[in-house]
Order: sequence, then structure tokens, then C-alpha cells
Amino acid sequence: MDLSSLVRSLAEQAVPEPGTGRLRLPTERELGASLQVSRGSLREQLSMLEMLGFLDRTQGRGSYLQVPDAGFLRLYFDLSRQLGQLTHDQFSAAREMLEVSVAEAAAERVAEDDVAELRALVDAMVLAAGAGDHERALEADLAFHRRLFTVVDNPIFTLMRDGLAHVLRGAIVDRRRLAAEREPQADGSPRPSDAVHYEVVEALAARDGAAAGAAMRRHFVVWRAVVESAVVGRGVVGCSAISHS
Repeated sequence: MDLSSLVRSLAEQAVPEPGTGRLRLPTERELGASLQVSRGSLREQLSMLEMLGFLDRTQGRGSYLQVPDAGFLRLYFDLSRQLGQLTHDQFSAAREMLEVSVAEAAAERVAEDDVAELRALVDAMVLAAGAGDHERALEADLAFHRRLFTVVDNPIFTLMRDGLAHVLRGAIVDRRRLAAEREPQADGSPRPSDAVHYEVVEALAARDGAAAGAAMRRHFVVWRAVVESAVVGRGVVGCSAISHS
């Protein structure tokens, strides 16, 4: 029995636990008998499901079927990248398409307090970048994008965002470092790569989905320009170091 079939069978036999609603499974002996598999084979498959996050097993309390968190997708993306099945460019393109769609959708759902918090996050990003605190600027940047997904409130989009943010975090860190080198701040004004976030906020405040999507596209265009300028500035020798940014 493959894992997909096993999960379907387990879901059919799981019973909501009184008081918690968690999906409790029968004992391994009962499962082995109903599925007509040996306990050794079943135990091996259950261990695999536990590792993937589909199962919570606690000695003395029993086993519970559950939906894995974003860690499952992070693991899949990490392994796919390491094995060369998915490339950095594919991850980046997927993130851009997802973020543009979410910005457009957020314009239809955004509330005044959402706009205020998003603007405050950009303010924090700009201030941190100006002070040379790149870690704090990065966290404000990531929080800004997480907040957009919170506004849209679609768990499928959120799951994808978490997985993509995980696999691309190193590239985002490198990109911010490049921005600090290539976009010197003049007269206290924010760097273009940070200021472009204000365009997204203003489009959301106007409840203009098309403008929000366009602003998010510009966000990625500006960031790509930062990376490309670094590649040109460093020449062919530096290209390999920037290729994953």
C-alpha cells in the first residue's frame, strides 16, 4: 500500500477525540488487521508519515492523524532544489506570480488597520535600512509580505508563501546586502528597493487591485535591477556568486 492510499484509509478509520476533536487512530494491531498488512510494514509506513508531519504519535496516548504544517513543503522544496528538480529561477518566478496575485486580492479585503500596519512595516524597513541594521530591515520586509497574505486569508496561498520564503530566504538576504551596496541613500530618502513598498500600500489604501498588482510587479522589477547591476559591476567573475540572489 502506498502512502497516499494509507492516508486515505487512516482518515476513514480516524475518530474525533471527545473534548479535543483530534483525529485519533486505532491501535497498530487494529490497523494492521483492518488494512491486512504486517505490523512491521505498517510501523515503517507510520514512521514515514510521522516524519512528514501527517501523524502525531505519543507513547501512552496513541496516534493522531493531522495535516502537516509548512515544514512539509519546506522539506519538499529544499530537497527538490538540492536534487536539481526545481531551480532558483522557478522558485523566484513562482513567488513573484503568487505575490502579485495576493496584492491584487488584498485590495478587495484590506481594512484601515491593515493599511496602517503595512505602512508602519515599510517605515520600520526604511528606518532600519538607513541605520544599517540589515537584519531588522529584512524582518520588516518579510513581515510586510506575510501581512499581505494574512489580509487575503487563504491557507493555500499562505502555505505556498511559507515554503517559498523558506527556500528563497538566502537569496533575499543577499539581495538586501546588494541593495545596501548599490543604492546609497541620499538626503535621508529611502532606497528605491524599499520605497517601492509604499506604492503597494498606497494602491491598497485606494482599494485598487490593478494598481496593487502593478506596484508589486514593479517591486520585483526594482529588486531584479539591483541584482543585475551587481552582476554588471562585478563582471563575469562575480556572476556565479550572484546567480542565486
